Amino acid sequence: MQSVEEVEKHVPVREGEYGERVAAVEPGGVEYIPLRERHGRPLDLFWTWMSPNLEFATIFVGVLGVAIFGLNMAETASAIVIGTALGSVTHWILSSWGPKYGVPMMVQSRGPFGFLGNILPAGLNAFTGTIGWFITNSVSGAFALQALAGLIKLDVPFFLAFLVIVVAQVAIATFGHNFIHAFERWAFPVLGIVFAAACILIFSHGNYGIAAKPIPVVGEFGGWMLLFTATFGYAAGWNPYAADYTRYLPPTTNRQMVGLWAAAGVFVSCVVLEMAGAVLATVAGTKWGATDIPTVQLSKAMPDFIYYLTLLCIAIGAVAANAINIYSGTMSLVAVGIREMGMTLRQRRAALAVTAGVVGYLIGVIFQANVGPGSKYEFFLLLISYWIACWLAVMLVDYWLRRGDYGDESMFYDTKYNRWQGVVAMAVGLVVSVGLFSDNGVIYNAPIANAYPGIGDVTFIVGFLLTGVLYYVFNLGLGKKTTEARAAMGSQT
Repeated sequence: MQSVEEVEKHVPVREGEYGERVAAVEPGGVEYIPLRERHGRPLDLFWTWMSPNLEFATIFVGVLGVAIFGLNMAETASAIVIGTALGSVTHWILSSWGPKYGVPMMVQSRGPFGFLGNILPAGLNAFTGTIGWFITNSVSGAFALQALAGLIKLDVPFFLAFLVIVVAQVAIATFGHNFIHAFERWAFPVLGIVFAAACILIFSHGNYGIAAKPIPVVGEFGGWMLLFTATFGYAAGWNPYAADYTRYLPPTTNRQMVGLWAAAGVFVSCVVLEMAGAVLATVAGTKWGATDIPTVQLSKAMPDFIYYLTLLCIAIGAVAANAINIYSGTMSLVAVGIREMGMTLRQRRAALAVTAGVVGYLIGVIFQANVGPGSKYEFFLLLISYWIACWLAVMLVDYWLRRGDYGDESMFYDTKYNRWQGVVAMAVGLVVSVGLFSDNGVIYNAPIANAYPGIGDVTFIVGFLLTGVLYYVFNLGLGKKTTEARAAMGSQT
C-alpha cells in the first residue's frame, strides 16, 4: 500500500474545498479523498450508525421472532444477538478500510470485481438502498405522521405525509457526507431518549414466559434459522455503505477504533430495539394479524404521551435511515459507471439523489409498501442477506490474499481493469444458493427448502462459503504476486 501522497498522483482526486463545513453541498462524487480534506474522529461513527436504526423497521425484526416464527423469548434473543453480532463484525472490518483507502465502499469493490464486474454488486446495492429500504422506511414514517395528525383531528392524506418524509431525506442526502454525519448526531439525543423510554415501558409489560408456538412445517430450529438470517440481513444491510462514512477520516486514524465504534452503533441499536420488538409481541392486547397496524401496537405498552413521541421519532428515524440509503445508493449508481453528459460529479450525485426520491415516491404512493405482517418484509431481509453474503466473501478473501495492499489504487478507477473471478464466484454462489431460498412459502420456497423445511434458511451461509472457496481457487497465486510486487516497489502499509 503506497502513501497517500503517492496515491493522489494516480487516481481522480475529489474536486473543490469541503473541509468540515456542514451547510454546504459536498463537492465531487466517488473520487479519492485527498489528505487536505480528511477530518473527523472514530467516535462520530457511533451515532452515525445508532440513529439510522432507531426506527420501527428495527423493532419489527424482533416482532418476527415471536409473532411470525413462533419462537419463545430465549430462542428469539439468541437469534437476534448472534445474527446481529455477525453483521456488526463485518461492518467493523469494512468500516476500518475507509481511512486506509479513502474511497467509497462500492469503489473499493472494483478491486476484486473489476470495473465491469462491479456492476453486479453496485447495481444490487443501488437497488436495495434507493428502492427497497427507501420505500420500506419512508412509508413507515409517513404512516407515523398520519397517526400524529389524526390525534389533532387533522386528516393528512398518505401522499402528502409520504412527500414530507421523502423531501426531508432527499435534501439531507443531497447535501452529502458532512450534513449526514451532523444530522445523525443531532437526531441521536432525541431518538435515543424517546426510544429508551419506550423500550423500558415495553420491557416492563412483557410476558417473558411465553411458550414457543413454532410454524408447523419448519419447526423451532427452522424458525430460529429464519430469524437468525433476517437479523444478520438487517445488520449486514449497512455493510455495503461502511466505508462511505469513514473515507474522510485521516489515514493515521486508529482504524480498529473506527471499526469498533461503527460496529457498536449497529449492534447496540439493533439488539435493543429488536428485543423490544420481541417483547412487544408478548404484551397483552397487541395484535399482529395481516390487517393490524403494527405501529398502533406500541400504544398497548405505554402512556399516550410517550406513544405520541415515539410516533414522531419513528418519522425522524425513517429520515435518518434513508438519508444514508439514498446517499450511498446514489454513489453506488455512480460507481456502476453512469455518466451524464455535461454534468459534474457533484451535479450527477445530486441529480441521482433527486431521481431516486422521485422514483421511490411514486412506487411508495402506488404500492404503499409497509413494514408489517403480510408485507413480505421478512422476505426482503432474507434477500438482502443472500447477495451481501456472497459479496462479502469476495471482498474479505480478496483483502486477505492481497494482505490489504492495492498499490497506488489506480485499479479502483481504471475502466479497462476487469476481472472475471469476483463476478463469476459471486454469480455462482447466488445461482446455486437459490435452491435454498426459504420464506415459509410466503413468496418462494426453493426445492431444497421444500424437501427439508426443518433447516429453515441457510442460504447466506452456503452462499458465503461457496463464493469464498470459488474466489480463493480462482485466485491461487494472487497473494504471492502481491507480495512480490510490494517487495519490488518497497511500498509501505
